[in-house]
Amino acid sequence: MSDEIPSAPTSGPTWGPMRSFGRIKSRTLKPRQASLFDSLLPEIEINAERTEAINGGDLSGASELWLEIGFGGGEHLAGQAERNPQALILGFEPFLNGVGSLLRHVDERNLKNVRVLADDARPVIDRLKDASVDKVFILFADPWPKARHHKRRFIQTETLDAFARVMKDGARLRFATDWADYADWTLEKATTHPDFDWPAQSQTEWNTPPADHLTTRYEEKKLGDCAPVFLDFYRKARPVT
Repeated sequence: MSDEIPSAPTSGPTWGPMRSFGRIKSRTLKPRQASLFDSLLPEIEINAERTEAINGGDLSGASELWLEIGFGGGEHLAGQAERNPQALILGFEPFLNGVGSLLRHVDERNLKNVRVLADDARPVIDRLKDASVDKVFILFADPWPKARHHKRRFIQTETLDAFARVMKDGARLRFATDWADYADWTLEKATTHPDFDWPAQSQTEWNTPPADHLTTRYEEKKLGDCAPVFLDFYRKARPVT
């Protein structure tokens, strides 16, 4: 069996021609991080065989399946994995320096419930079985602020369609951003999607970090144009057939 992630099946979700990420590497990897690419990453890398095992119910001793898409430096993902040993967390990040940072966190904390792919998340999402995911994090993704680049934003109707398929009834999708336009964009896409519910009742709920949120280095830099916005959406129950 090949260790490569196969192309998405023709019967799976249809993704638009989207490239939602920019640079793959910005600086030379630190020696320790570079060595972890050779020693640790092969042990925890998401590949076809491991994806099939997850679909078969092998969560390496965990009882829940979580995804974090675009984990940046990995502080949030590693912290959540440490706090939540019941969850196997699949992390996706094409930026190699961020992957190196996460590998260091995983190694230092001896985390056994993390799996990593240094690439686009979408082919793996297409391969996950229906109603298998308990939680999804998309935190401070590239906002692509120029109108002509909005098609590159990760949150699209097609993305929500794919999430709706793999998320369990009641599963949570958490989106956070410090760009007001991207918050409005995501809110419009999600609240008009038939499979998601947004139960927030007041501004305090989306301007206050959730109790289980872990602040990241990026968030502390305050590079956006507004205070952080936290939007928690829930997968609606599927109709009984």
